[in-house]
Parts: sequence; structure tokens; C-alpha cells
Amino acid sequence: MSERIPKGAGALLTALLLCAPPFYLDAFWLRVGLFAMAAAIGAVGLGLLTGTAGQLSLGHAFFLAVGAYGYTWLAGEPGPGLPPALAALLAVLLAGVAGGLFSPVAGRVRGIYLGVATLALVFLGHHVLLTADSVTGGFNGRSVPPLTLGGFSFSADGPAVTVLGVPFGAEERLWYLGLALLAGTWWTARGLLRGRQGRALAALRDSETAASVMGVDIARYRSAAFVVSSMYAGLAGVLLALAFRRVVPDYFGLTLSVDYLAMIVIGGLGSVAGATAGAVFVTALPLLMTRYADQLPLVATPGTTDGGVGPTEAARYLYGAAIVLILLYAPDGLHGLVRRVRARLRPAVPARTSETRPSASAVRAKEHTP
Repeated sequence: MSERIPKGAGALLTALLLCAPPFYLDAFWLRVGLFAMAAAIGAVGLGLLTGTAGQLSLGHAFFLAVGAYGYTWLAGEPGPGLPPALAALLAVLLAGVAGGLFSPVAGRVRGIYLGVATLALVFLGHHVLLTADSVTGGFNGRSVPPLTLGGFSFSADGPAVTVLGVPFGAEERLWYLGLALLAGTWWTARGLLRGRQGRALAALRDSETAASVMGVDIARYRSAAFVVSSMYAGLAGVLLALAFRRVVPDYFGLTLSVDYLAMIVIGGLGSVAGATAGAVFVTALPLLMTRYADQLPLVATPGTTDGGVGPTEAARYLYGAAIVLILLYAPDGLHGLVRRVRARLRPAVPARTSETRPSASAVRAKEHTP
């Protein structure tokens, strides 16, 4: 009889593998990983809101901007100049407050109407980012202050750090910060989904009438889902700002919100692992196509006019086609597809054969009637 693999062995092996890239990969690949981790944190939050609670949101980019610009202003000059770690925490809370201010609308509106209402947040936020020069820097944006934690700087400007002969620059240091934040996101989101709140949100998504009969406060849970999703987006915005090192208003537009919807649809609605996979796919694809544009057919190299399609546009075409294929052939996304493939590859467990015991009536000697 084969021994069973310990339950935490897979998670431990994954953690060890994720800790290895800074020792072997160059800055480009680490930067791709950082952008993907930031996107995964935001996608998990949107997955909780749209996939689990059933609330359509097109305003996710607004809350990412609140987190990114909130950290930049709180930790920078001009600004309060707070300690960066405190500024990051306050930026996440600020995004939650922004979600709380919008939550009365989210608690009473649903479906496409909620999507249109959140869409207004993106245009309003973009206008504020362009006009509030003293806070946002206007069209040109602002440089992001580096994060320091306990005297340790997550930038190349701090004291030189060498680990096992490998010099650790900004990307290497931020890699482990991103891993820690992503692990915390996974732990909290999966705990929420498996708890009472997750079951209430799933019931709310399936049927509001049935949820209210079971005692679920519909307006309160809708509002709470919006606040939690906004805080995840704020955290993603902070990590994204640290990875980019500069925030500009044009990045936080409608396109970014659509990208996040694509992430959770491709990965699988209501799944933490699916949202992460979708975030990696949507984030890494344009970056990889930009790097290898000169080797791809029909893709123009950035900065040239060869008549081909730009790498960013080509990437959008590809994951647009991926969305269509997912909706047609795998409505539960990559997570559901992988689950079904694993189920088919898993060897069938033979049914336990036990000796059939004769019934008591068969064992008992036949009684002769007089």
C-alpha cells in the first residue's frame, strides 16, 4: 500500500520553487513576476466581488489608483511624508474607505446597473488624477517613494545586499514582498470563501430570495463584499506602484478594469487559484510579446511602423479569443478545466470487494411447517 503524500508537502514545494527565481532570473523576468503578483492580488478581490457575490464591477481600476496614489502621496513629498510601511497600510484602508463610500450604491443596485455605476468611478477618478496636480502630479504622474520596513529598504538605493553570491537589487527584494502579500491574500480569501461569509455570498449570488429566507442581510453583505474587494485592489495598487516606481493617470483607465474582468473570466469565477492563473496570463502575455516582437509573425516591433499589429494590441486579441473559447468550452475557466483534466487522469479507485455475507434468513435453518 503506497504511502500518502503529506497534505502540506505540495504547498511547501511550491513555496520553495517560488523563492528560487531571484537567484536565477534576470530583472525582466522578475519584473514580469511582480506585475503578475500585483495583478493576482487585485484579481482575487474582484473574483470575490463578481465571481462569489455576483456583483459586476467595471471600476476596479479606480480602487487600484486609490491604493497606488494613496501610498505615493502619504509617503512622499509633497505629502505628509509618513513612514512608508504606515503609508502602505493607510493606502489600503483608504481604498476600503472609498469602497465603503460607494457601498450604499452597491448594496441596492445589481447587474448591469451596478456595472454602469462603477464605470462612472473610473472616469471620475481619471479626471481627478489629471487635475489634482498637488497630490497626483497631473499628467506626468509622480515618482513612488521606496518602501522601507524595519530599516530594510526594498530598493537598490539602500545598503547593498548579497545572498549566496547574488546581489539583491530592487526587483529581487520586492519579489519576496510580493510573495508575502500574495500568500496573505490567498490565506485570507480562501478562509473567507470557506467560512460563513463565503457561503452567504454564494447564496446571495445564486438567489437573493433564498438568501433572504436563510437570514442573509442582502444589503449588508453586498456592501461588505465591495469594501473587501476594494481593499484587495488597494493592496494591489501599492505593490504595483512599488514595482513601476512611477504612477501615471493614463494607466488606471477603463482598459485596466476590462483586463481584470478578463483575468477572472479566463481563470474561473469564484476561484482564488483561477483568478491568480488568469492574472498571470493576462499580465505576462503583452510583456512577453513586447520582448519577443521581432521574432513573432504579424507583430510589429515597438517604435516601428512595419504595418503589423503592436504587441499590446496582439496580446489583447489573443486573450479576447481566449475569453470566447473559455465561455464556449469551459465556462468555469482554467481552474475548472484543470480540475476536470486531473479527474480524468486520476486512476480509477477499484471498489472494495468484501465477502457477501448471507442474510440472517438464509443462515437460519428452514423451519418446517407442521
